[in-house]
Amino acid sequence: MQKFLQCVVTVICIFGAIASVQSDDTELAQNILEKSDQIRFPRESFQVDVSIVTTAPDQPADMHKFRVLSKGNENSVVMTTEPASERGQILLMKGRDLWIFMPSVSQPVRLSLSQRLTGQVANGDLARANFTGDYIPTILRTDNIGGEKYWVLELIGVDRSVTYHKVLYWVRQSNFWPHRAEFYSLSNRMLKTSRYENFEMSLGKLRPTRLVMEDALRQGEESVLEYSGMKLRDLPDKTFTKDYLKKLDQ
Repeated sequence: MQKFLQCVVTVICIFGAIASVQSDDTELAQNILEKSDQIRFPRESFQVDVSIVTTAPDQPADMHKFRVLSKGNENSVVMTTEPASERGQILLMKGRDLWIFMPSVSQPVRLSLSQRLTGQVANGDLARANFTGDYIPTILRTDNIGGEKYWVLELIGVDRSVTYHKVLYWVRQSNFWPHRAEFYSLSNRMLKTSRYENFEMSLGKLRPTRLVMEDALRQGEESVLEYSGMKLRDLPDKTFTKDYLKKLDQ
């Protein structure tokens, strides 16, 4: 009986140690994701202008420009400023509910975060500032790229309403800079890849000001997002209501 009890205690200790390691890994993965999110965008309410140029073989380049107002990761407004034919279109996100308002239509239209906005860019790529909250992160491995070590995180969507089912995300270990990402569908098909480039000082941090998104299935099709004019902005809750959108400055 004594040997049996000793075995039971040993097994309990082993499982306790495993659970402790898993808990530490979970906390580390969450911490890495949060710190990387803070590099990409500030925690505070902010405004940023985004230009998107999409190119594809044998097709003319397409340019769209947007102004994004973001408060936390739950509230955002995406206003189309160019082309002129689409000016006045506004995306409103509250939680994970997304609507589009168009001058020619009296009622807003419900959209999903995963629907294409332009080129390789989905609605959620602009409407959601951060990965934290939408995805559950785990550390898959460490990669060495160009002499730098990177965590490779696997991000699994918390539910089907998020922009992508799964994301593989490379984060530099020395400073939590985002490096690249791969985006996957529910069927585990890679949809597109992205690279974070042109880190410049903005609001007290070096942040990526260019995001290059490439189609994983059609070679040569890509969208380049350029971020500029980022600034903190006081955004009261009423900014993110259907009735207030017509008052927003374009």
